[in-house]
This record gives sequence, structure tokens and C-alpha cells, in this order.
Amino acid sequence: MSIGDLIRLLGDGRYHSGQQLGERLGVSRTAVWKQLKKLEAMDLPLEAVKGRGYRLVNSLESLDGASIVSQLSAEPRRHLKRLFVEDVLDSTNTFLRERFRHGAGHGEVCLAESQTAGRGRRGKAWNTHWGGSLILSMGWRFDAGVAALEGLSLAVGVVLAEVIEAAGGEVALKWPNDVLVAIDGEWRKLAGILLEVTGDVEGPCEVVIGIGVNISLSDAVREAAGQPVGALADVIEAPSRNHVAASLIESLLTMLPRFEQHGFGAWQAEWNRRHAYAGSTIRVHQGNASYAAVAGEVDGNGNLIVMTNGGKRTLTGGEISIRPD
Repeated sequence: MSIGDLIRLLGDGRYHSGQQLGERLGVSRTAVWKQLKKLEAMDLPLEAVKGRGYRLVNSLESLDGASIVSQLSAEPRRHLKRLFVEDVLDSTNTFLRERFRHGAGHGEVCLAESQTAGRGRRGKAWNTHWGGSLILSMGWRFDAGVAALEGLSLAVGVVLAEVIEAAGGEVALKWPNDVLVAIDGEWRKLAGILLEVTGDVEGPCEVVIGIGVNISLSDAVREAAGQPVGALADVIEAPSRNHVAASLIESLLTMLPRFEQHGFGAWQAEWNRRHAYAGSTIRVHQGNASYAAVAGEVDGNGNLIVMTNGGKRTLTGGEISIRPD
């Protein structure tokens, strides 16, 4: 029995006695009790009622690979080589990078219920509690060099925004890799994107696209975030992680072959239409320096154009971040 097996049983919102859980999992009631004690530490509050049993306070939809694949249309399913659904990983991106090292990885997707050493941009941690996020990584091999990937993270942002909008959320994009959701008139971070690239400047290269979407957030997680954050559950009633995962996989597998042919230009207008801070004063942080600027649009390579007191500047990716001023 794993802790994941127990969570999947308790996630239906109904009460289960210790004896029933033991029989379903093939272990003693004592073994079940030891695992139950771990749930609170995993930010999964448990309710116990004498004579009825145990249940999770908040029902939880577990990831289901078969359900996800069944929702894909024919062409994206043809591009999907393999789908991994894991309980706990250090990082879904690391998992697929290892797959590439062993000659696989292309067209593969990895999902995890939680991760313990996830990475965001600029080395920031992106760790998640069980079931509270959609954590997805996809591997893709490009025949062209690294330069041909300019703007890819922004194209992924457009795809993710379209998926969230189709589910009923109002979103905007923050350069270069964040998706924001509107809650009480304020933009809050909903999702982040991290691309990790290996290969030659001019030859074939391999990309792992990592995406993390907040599905539900506890008060403690919100307070610890250090910035305004939001979740799909704030704006959509009972969002389905399996449906969002299927929609995102389908959209990415449709977008990536097209990106190889056309580059970011095919998504430039859609990104600019959702630009959260277009025409607004922002603060640009670059290394140890920061300065105020007015945000313009992104160009055909995914660079952000800003106006400063010293004139126009073009911001590329890397170690640059922007904030509302």
C-alpha cells in the first residue's frame, strides 16, 4: 500500500471505516492508521466521525492516464508517444530530461500528483502539495537549432491561456512566462512555464516544457507565496484536472509541429492581446539593477519592448523579471 492508494480511496468524499480501508488495500488497520496520520502534513485535512470512518475534507480528483488519453483527438494522440502519471517526483522536468538522456523523451508527457524539488524560473522553487496543482512536462525534439526556439515559452503561454479561457477563467499573460487570473479585480499568478533546452546552437535540440497550474490553494500556501496568487477553483466550480490536462496536452501537441514551421510570429498577436501590463509602468529587475519603464508589446522573437527615460529597450529572457510599478 502506498499513500497514493489511500488518497485515491478517500478522495471520493465519502466515509470509509478503517476496516474497509484495510480490506481494500490488503493491510492491517494499524498500517492504515499510520498512513492516515501523514495526510495532515501533506495539506490534506482529514475528517473522522465515530461509527462512520474517515474522509478527506475536500474531495480530490486523482490523475487518470486512461481518462486523459481518451479525451484526445486523433492527430494529437498520434503525436503522443507515452504518458507517465506518477504519485511523487522530485521534478517532472527532471524526469523527462532523464528520458532524453536515454534516447526517449520526444512526444512524451509526465504528470505528477506532487513534486518535491520543482523549479521555476530564475532558480525559484515550485513545490506542490498532493492534488493541488496540475504539474505537467512535455518533451519535444526540434531539428532546427536553439535560435529557432525564440518565443516558444510565450507561444506555450498563449496555448495555456486558451485552455483556461475555454474552462471559464479570465486570464492575462505576464512576460515572459506567467499566466495570471482575474480575482476581485486583481491579477494573480495562476500558472508558470519553464523551458529547459539541451542541444546545439545550429543542430537538433531537445526541449522540456514544464507547466504548473494552481488548481486549489490553502490559506497557508497563499500566505507563503510572497505574491498575489490564484487558483482555478477561485473562478471555476470544481475544475477537473484530468480535463484540463487533456485539453493542454491536445493543444501543445497541435501547436509544437506548427511552431517548428512558423515560429513565434503565428502567436505574437494573441500574446499581445492578453498582455497584462501593456501601456503600464512596470519595474524591470535585471541582476542587481532595477528601473522603471513603460511596457510595450512583444516583438516577433518574443522580446518585450519597453520605453525608459533613456529611450526604447528590448528585453530578452534570461535573468530579467518585471513587476507592476
